[in-house]
Amino acid sequence: MLVNQKNDLPDACYLNMQSRSGVGSFRVEPQQAIRLRLTRGDHVHLFSQDGEQQAELIVLDSRGHTANHLLVSQSQGELSGSLAKATQAQISESRSAGQALAAQLNGWGVSDQHLSQAIQVNPSRLASDVETAPATEVFEVVDDLSLVVIAAGLSMQIEGHQPVTELSVQVKYLDASQVHLPEPLATPKTELRIPRASAQVYEVKAGEWIQIIDVSGKQCSDFLAFDRDALSQGEELGLDGVATRTVSGLNNPQPGIYSRFLGADMQPMVEVVQDTVGRHDSFLMACNPKYYEDSGYFGHINCSDNFNRALEPYAIKPRVAWPAINFFFNTSVEPCGTVFMDEPWSRAGDYVLLRATRDLICASSACPDDIDPANGWHSTDIHVRIYAAEHHFPRSIAYRTSPQELPRMTKTTGFHRRVTALTKQMVEYRGYWVASAYEGWGAQAEYLACRERVAVIDLTPLRKFEVTGPDAEAFLQFALTRNVRRLAIGEIAYSAICHETGGMIDDGTIFRMGEQAFRWVCGDPYTGLWLKNQAEEHGYQVSVRNSTDQLHNIAVQGPKSRELLSQIVWAPECQPSMDSLAWFHFMIGRLGGPEGIPIMVSRTGYTGELGFEVWCHPDDAEAVWDQVWETGQPYNIAPLGFDALDMLRIEAGLIFADHEFCPETNPYEAGIGFTVPMKSKTDDFIGREAMARQTPESRQRLVGLVLKGGEPVAHGDLIYHGRFPVGVVTSASNSPLLGKQIALCRVAPDFAAPETLLEVGKLDGLQKRLPGEVVALPFYDPERTRVRS
Repeated sequence: MLVNQKNDLPDACYLNMQSRSGVGSFRVEPQQAIRLRLTRGDHVHLFSQDGEQQAELIVLDSRGHTANHLLVSQSQGELSGSLAKATQAQISESRSAGQALAAQLNGWGVSDQHLSQAIQVNPSRLASDVETAPATEVFEVVDDLSLVVIAAGLSMQIEGHQPVTELSVQVKYLDASQVHLPEPLATPKTELRIPRASAQVYEVKAGEWIQIIDVSGKQCSDFLAFDRDALSQGEELGLDGVATRTVSGLNNPQPGIYSRFLGADMQPMVEVVQDTVGRHDSFLMACNPKYYEDSGYFGHINCSDNFNRALEPYAIKPRVAWPAINFFFNTSVEPCGTVFMDEPWSRAGDYVLLRATRDLICASSACPDDIDPANGWHSTDIHVRIYAAEHHFPRSIAYRTSPQELPRMTKTTGFHRRVTALTKQMVEYRGYWVASAYEGWGAQAEYLACRERVAVIDLTPLRKFEVTGPDAEAFLQFALTRNVRRLAIGEIAYSAICHETGGMIDDGTIFRMGEQAFRWVCGDPYTGLWLKNQAEEHGYQVSVRNSTDQLHNIAVQGPKSRELLSQIVWAPECQPSMDSLAWFHFMIGRLGGPEGIPIMVSRTGYTGELGFEVWCHPDDAEAVWDQVWETGQPYNIAPLGFDALDMLRIEAGLIFADHEFCPETNPYEAGIGFTVPMKSKTDDFIGREAMARQTPESRQRLVGLVLKGGEPVAHGDLIYHGRFPVGVVTSASNSPLLGKQIALCRVAPDFAAPETLLEVGKLDGLQKRLPGEVVALPFYDPERTRVRS
C-alpha cells in the first residue's frame, strides 16, 4: 500500500536530451519512475534495453484523474487499464527500492486507485534501441497529460537471474522548436535564461548551488566569479587560473574541469559538484574582439564585450579579453602545449553544478561564436538555476556506456556509508565512488594487513550480467575465450572476451549457476551491451540482463580470511562449507545462520592471497560489512583501498584494463594466454582465427621488471635496450615485499627472457635511464601456493 506522504521530488530524475530536432530522451532507472508532461500531438516510444523489462504507465489529466483515453496506441487504439502488479509487488516488498518508489509516486499524487488502472506494456512490444523503433509500439498524445513511466519489479534473490532493468523513453514533440529543460534537481531559488550571444550577472551566497545548463546542446558558456565582500571594498578578487592550476599541480589548461576553482588569494571560490559532460576548457580567454578581427570578422559580438556591459553596474573595470572557465568548450592540449578545439561534446540538457564557497557576483554567457565549431556553428541559449544552501546534491560525474545514450552519473555502493565513516579519500571508478586509501591506515598498512592478516575492500563497481536461456552455454562458448562447457555447476573460470581481431574487450569471471544459467562478472559496463548485441547478431536464444544494481560485493582477503568467514557464513547441506570451498568455486549460503542474510561467497580475489568475495543485495550491504568488520577485530582487520589493491595485484602479476590490455592487445600479449585453450577447445570463438594467425614467436610478452634504485617509473614509460625502445611499462609500484620498485611491462619477445637487462627511459627517454632486470611473473608467490591453500 502507498503511504500518505509528500516529497518535493523532481518530475524526471534523469536528463532530457532534447535535440534541435524536437526529440527528448529519458531514462527510467530500475525500480524507479519518471513523470513527463506532454501536450497534444506528441508521440512516445518506449524501449527496454535488454528487451525483457515490462513498463507500467499511469496517465493523468490536468486534474490528476486517470485518463488512459488521452494516450492512444497507434497499433491498438485506446488502451484499457489494469492493476500495476509489478509496482504493487515492489512496494509491498518493503525493501528500500519499494519505499523509495512509494515516496516518488506519492509525491506526484499517484494513489492506489491510479495504480489499479495502469497501462501494461509487455517487453514484446518494446524495442531495445532507437534503430529498431519502427517495429515497436508508438503512443500518440490526444490531449495534454502527465505520463508516469515505471520500471518496477521485485528485488532479485542472490541466486536469481531476473533483475529489474532500465527503460528508455523517447518523445517526439509536435512543436519541434519547444525547449524542454531537464527537471530541476530541487526547487530552484532563482532561474534565468541567458539568450544566445549575451551575458548576465547574478548574485550567489556562500553555500548556494549554481546549475549551468546547455539548453540545446553544443553551446559554450563562459563563467566569471568575483568575491562580493571584496568588491564592496573596491577590490576585484576573481577566479584565477594560475592559482587554480598551481594548487592542482598542472601547468596547462586541460580538457576537463578542476574539482575547485581558486581566487587570487589562493582560496576556493567555487567547487564543481556534478558534471554530465567531462569535456570543457579551464581558463583560456572568453571570446574577444581580437579573435574575431584576426579572423576577418570586424565588430563581431563577443563574450568579453558582453561581460564588460553586464559587469558595469558593479564598477568592475572592463577588459579587452576576460579569462574564464569555458564550460562545454571542447579543447585539447598537445604535449608541446598547442591548444586546438572542435565541436562541444555537450548534449541538450547537459549541465555543470557548482557550489559557491563564499558570497559571489557571477557572470555567465551564451557564447556568440558562429564562425567555427566552438558552438556547433550555431549559437543557442544557456539556462542557469540557483538552489538554496540547505539542499544537498551528491558529487558525481557522468559517463556513457554507448556514445548515444544519456549520461550516467556516479553512484554510491551499498557499503558507502561504512566506507566513508573510515575515510574521505574517495575516487571515481567506473561510475562508482570507491576508497583510494583509509585515514589512519594508508596504502602501506592496508597492503601489510592483506599480506599478513585480513583486509576488506568494496568491489561493487564490478559489473554483473545474468546470462540465461536455452543457448546460454553455447553462446558463452562462442563469446568467451575459455572453455565454458568444462565448467561444473558451482565452478568459476577466469576468461577474456575478445573481438574479431583478437584484441581484448574485457576480462572477468564466469560463474556457472545452473545448466543454462551463468553470471558474468567483469569491469567494463559496455561488455553486457556487447554480449547482447552478439547474441542477437548470431541468433542465440539467450537473455543478457544487468544485475549490478542487485548484487553488491566486498572482498575479504588475506591468510586469515577463511578463518574469519568460517565463523559467520552458514552453508546448507547441499552447498560446500567455507572450509571445503575450493579455489574458483562458489557457494550460496547465509550470514550467521539458516535465517540470516542470503549471500553468495566465491573463493576469488585480486590480491594473490587466500581470499573470498561476499555478494549480497545492496539493502543487506551494511549488515554484511558490520558482521565481517566486527568478527575481524581479533585479527586486526583493516579496510583496503584501491591504492593498496594496486600494489597487491602488481606483485601478483594480475592485469588491469587499459594498462596490461586494451582492444589492440590480445590475451597472449596481456599475459593471460592460459585463458585461450586453442588445443582443448575445439569450438570456434570470437577472435580465435585472428589469434591463430599470429605466430607465438612474434607476440610481445608481459614480463616483470625489478628496478635498481628507488626512483619510480610509471604506466606508459618506454623501455629501452640500447638507444631504441623495445617495450612499455604497463603498471608500476613500490613493492614492500621486495623493497624495490617493480613494473609489469610489455616487451618484444627478443628481450623477454629472465635476467635480461633493460632500462626505463625518463625525461626524453635518452637523458635519463633507470636500469632493471626482467623476472618471471608473478613477483609474489610464484607457484601461487598461498591463493590455493
